Amino acid sequence: MPLEKDGVMIILSSPSGAGKTTLVKMLSEIDNYEISISHTTRQPRPNEKFNEDYFFVKEKEFKRLIKNEEFLEYAKVFKNLYGTTRTPVIDNLNKGKNVLFDIDWQGADQIKNKKLDYKLITFFILPPSKEVLFERLSNRDMKDKLIVDERMKQFERDVLHWINYDYVVINDDLKKCFLRIKNLIDAEINNDSKDYDSDFIRDHINKLTN
Repeated sequence: MPLEKDGVMIILSSPSGAGKTTLVKMLSEIDNYEISISHTTRQPRPNEKFNEDYFFVKEKEFKRLIKNEEFLEYAKVFKNLYGTTRTPVIDNLNKGKNVLFDIDWQGADQIKNKKLDYKLITFFILPPSKEVLFERLSNRDMKDKLIVDERMKQFERDVLHWINYDYVVINDDLKKCFLRIKNLIDAEINNDSKDYDSDFIRDHINKLTN
């Protein structure tokens, strides 16, 4: 059983471009919330900082960490490797800090399957429509149409994993989406009633996948 003083693990996953990274950063500004910084073999984007957004490492170093079983989870996404090392996460949880994970469905599944002795709350973030997602991806640092097309195809596959999450939240307005997530986390931690309409979510997913 989780100890009362322990922190909580909070996973945010989403198809590329749905806004999970921005939401994780917003949540991390709340007292006692820490982002779990992932290792990755991909190149940094222009606005990203080393050891703050990611630990950028060569594939050889990443594979050494796999071999030493240092990852809590890892996955290959768009030809690059991403992973979360165990020690900093456990240290923060034991200090009573809530740890935020910005990871995909593969990593979320691995953490769930570890059945760690800490409370886990999982969120799947979706865009309001495929049109909005396409626009966001096109406006990001991705002027390459092939990359946008690849991510749109991946969206069709990723969206099917919503069913494995505790909550699905639609990022139609960033501030409202942030507040919905924060309120659900607070309700989970305090065992309060939750404002969550699962029928509305199912309808939205049907619109995105049909």
